[in-house]
Amino acid sequence: MKRAIISDIHGNLEAVKTVLKHIAEQRVEEVFCLGDVIGYGPNPCECLDAVIDNCKVALLGNHDQGALFDPEGFNSGAERAIFWTRDQLENPRASRERTDERWDFLGGLPRIHRDGSWLYVHGSARNPVNEYVFPEDIYNQKKMEKLFSLVTHACFQGHTHVPGVFTESRNFITPEETDYVYPVTDQKFMVNVGSVGQPRDGDPRACYIVQEDHQITFHRVEYDINATADQIYATPELDNFLGDRLKQGR
Repeated sequence: MKRAIISDIHGNLEAVKTVLKHIAEQRVEEVFCLGDVIGYGPNPCECLDAVIDNCKVALLGNHDQGALFDPEGFNSGAERAIFWTRDQLENPRASRERTDERWDFLGGLPRIHRDGSWLYVHGSARNPVNEYVFPEDIYNQKKMEKLFSLVTHACFQGHTHVPGVFTESRNFITPEETDYVYPVTDQKFMVNVGSVGQPRDGDPRACYIVQEDHQITFHRVEYDINATADQIYATPELDNFLGDRLKQGR
């Protein structure tokens, strides 16, 4: 089994196109998406189409949920982006059939996916859509114990946009610490897969992982950040900060 796992595309078409091309070169058998296909970025419709056409499994993220229902817990910039995203999804220039397909896809996204002892969520094993698991949570013993109690062997999660591996001994291992390859053993672990469309670990390159039975490999992929940023700057409803942060990896 060789599976690519992507997450947090956030309407960044330049990033997801480049990542899908890179994935094709890895000869994976299937692609999973852990949610937040939309929100923040300038190309929500095209990014939804890319996931619909290329991913075997896709999960519900909090921004996907925000587009379906009233956004809760978002800052003002993210909230404006969600309302603008809704307008794009109802674009009258698009075919009614494709518009309905996108909304049906969003409405049908599950919160979790299980494959044997592997668990896939957007947020966490405890709260699949909304809970963050940050690197500093290794110091929160109660939280870590609860999360690992819900994991059979491994949990793959997005949401934080910060890639790395949590071990049951409460360590957080960055991709750089293991030369981007984490060996799979019998020990439980949780993987933050990072973000395709809006990395926040100081590295602006898109991030995804390839999952195999014996190892997890992190990939960083350069894409045309300026093209996405310029689209954001040209859209009054999207905060310029959303373009600036792409260049900073924040």
